[in-house]
Amino acid sequence: MVSGVTPLPGDARILHVGPHKSGTTALQGAFHLARPRLAEQGITHVGKGRNPARPVQAVTGRPPMLGGPTPHEEDWQGLVDEVAATGDQRALISSEFFAAATEGTIPRIVEDLGGSRVHVVVTLRPLGKVLPAQWQQYVQNGIRASYEEWLDVMFNRPHERPNSNFWQRHQQGDFVERWAGVVGADNLTVIPVDDSDRGMLLRVFEGLLDLPEGFLVPDDRHANRSLSYGEAETLRGLNKGFKARRLPASFYSTYIRHGAVKRMKVAYQPPKGSEILTPEWALERAAKLGADSAERISALGVNVIGDLERLSDYPSNRAGTPASGVAVPPEAAAQALVGAVGAIRRGGVPDPAPSRPGPGAGRDRRLRETPARELARELFSRGLRRARRVGGRLLGRGRSASS
Repeated sequence: MVSGVTPLPGDARILHVGPHKSGTTALQGAFHLARPRLAEQGITHVGKGRNPARPVQAVTGRPPMLGGPTPHEEDWQGLVDEVAATGDQRALISSEFFAAATEGTIPRIVEDLGGSRVHVVVTLRPLGKVLPAQWQQYVQNGIRASYEEWLDVMFNRPHERPNSNFWQRHQQGDFVERWAGVVGADNLTVIPVDDSDRGMLLRVFEGLLDLPEGFLVPDDRHANRSLSYGEAETLRGLNKGFKARRLPASFYSTYIRHGAVKRMKVAYQPPKGSEILTPEWALERAAKLGADSAERISALGVNVIGDLERLSDYPSNRAGTPASGVAVPPEAAAQALVGAVGAIRRGGVPDPAPSRPGPGAGRDRRLRETPARELARELFSRGLRRARRVGGRLLGRGRSASS
């Protein structure tokens, strides 16, 4: 147990609200892995999976990820009922999608989940480390802007698309203040993440949940690594082709995000030196914002476990100008293709045919019979051609794709 961490009350509703890219996936994996043992300790990890994304999207009014299922009010009510069913035991609710909650939404969330029993936990990382991680995540959700284009919008035109919700999540001082304004400073804990200590977050939560040291362990089977720059650029090329052909959003979710990208992230490990570099001007702006946020959070009087000065860290080893014309290694492209084809074989393509035959029945039948060929040609041609440029003996020869 981390020294100085006071366990939360035995009937608390511990609401971990993220935001994104602050260790949320690692925490949720550990919670999910320990679910039966947590129950033995009188703690319910609320939700059917690692992250109750759909119920939270429903209450915050945020749309699902591209091609994902539409959230409904019933999803949120189901989560609320599950929390209520825990009675006088601890309930643990963790989702970075709570980061989308506005000043108008937070009071309802808190009231629905238990009112004065709710204790909010915020995990924060230096903004300079969040930027590349968020950009590549947005690319996994279909955006087509390059990293430098995206940075320009985020810092210089922050209310424009793409992803104008970035600062809703990552203006850290505002973020903490919104939640503290509803639950009170005594009922909010901020944890500045120490990236040099991989076990730090788990040990802090062990302390908050009154668990023995070593109780929570990482679930390495579901690590959510970031894409390398080459992988992200290749996926960005696929996004352009996807948009140009106006393919159904459900295809993207099934075959790209949960097929190609998921397989690539699990089966391929990028070499050192392939990380996403951030221009110095953006890192300097991020460090200044982090310092301002640390000062604001300190003034709020909330509980802080760790060093707020970490929020102003300048990751000099990740400073630089992203290279142009970078290509994904053939091995990564091959794994992506395997993932997409596997998704096609497992799940098929959403049936576009009407409920009973009509004038277009013959055309719909042809669509159903050729999903693999159509998707492979359209969604992977850019990535595979780019891979050939690096020595695509594995995948054949051809011209490189434009970025």
